Amino acid sequence: MHITLIGSGNVATHLGAAFKNAGHSIVQVYSRNAHNAALLAYHIGAEAIDDLNSIDPNTDIFIISVSDDAIAGIAQELSKHNKLIAHTSGATDLFNILAFTDNAGVFYPLQTFSKTKEVDFLTVPLCIEGANESITKTLKELAQSISNNVYEIDSNQRKTLHLAAVFACNFPNYLYRVAQELLADQRIDFNLLRPLILETAEKVQTNLPANVQTGPAIRNDQKTMEAHLALLKYEPEWEQLYRLLSQGIIKKD
Repeated sequence: MHITLIGSGNVATHLGAAFKNAGHSIVQVYSRNAHNAALLAYHIGAEAIDDLNSIDPNTDIFIISVSDDAIAGIAQELSKHNKLIAHTSGATDLFNILAFTDNAGVFYPLQTFSKTKEVDFLTVPLCIEGANESITKTLKELAQSISNNVYEIDSNQRKTLHLAAVFACNFPNYLYRVAQELLADQRIDFNLLRPLILETAEKVQTNLPANVQTGPAIRNDQKTMEAHLALLKYEPEWEQLYRLLSQGIIKKD
């Protein structure tokens, strides 16, 4: 397919590479930042633009990978070209494009991306949604060309999936940061925790989280939990977080 990328951030960067490796042609890369557009365009053999008025309409699909708040405005601008438009957001309803064109879809990769770390895109779950069966078929074929994990997920399901991803990815990473700062205060190397973090992550690849919960809360070890809270008395936000998470674990037991 001939694809135009709207955005040059982490998602667009990885999608662009995956599309190129699968043999698709990237027509243009648009970004408000001309340097970022040029950098990504150079790597995937596309034209870089920083003005939507310079869009080449000779494309099969516009893939919008920008902040959620900007999706509707860009979709409105692109709708005049009467081409398929799909956004990559997990939290944004399909209606944000449907409000301007029936040629609408969603192409949501369920993964955390960083420009500096390669990802095997064949393993990335791709969640698609089309305004009609024909669009769904087109998006599914495109998705299957770069991933072995393709799912048809509607907007309501995708919002819940995105929320679950925040609990499974963003919140744990914040907790890693809390752990890092606790250790740093005592001049302890964070590397000591890496094997523990890895083991926990590997367990949930083959087990349900509820079946592998460990720690003082699941044992209702009040003495240990009180000792932990005493260590957190000068960090009230972390103390509250510890209480809430521990109570949640105890209630679910």
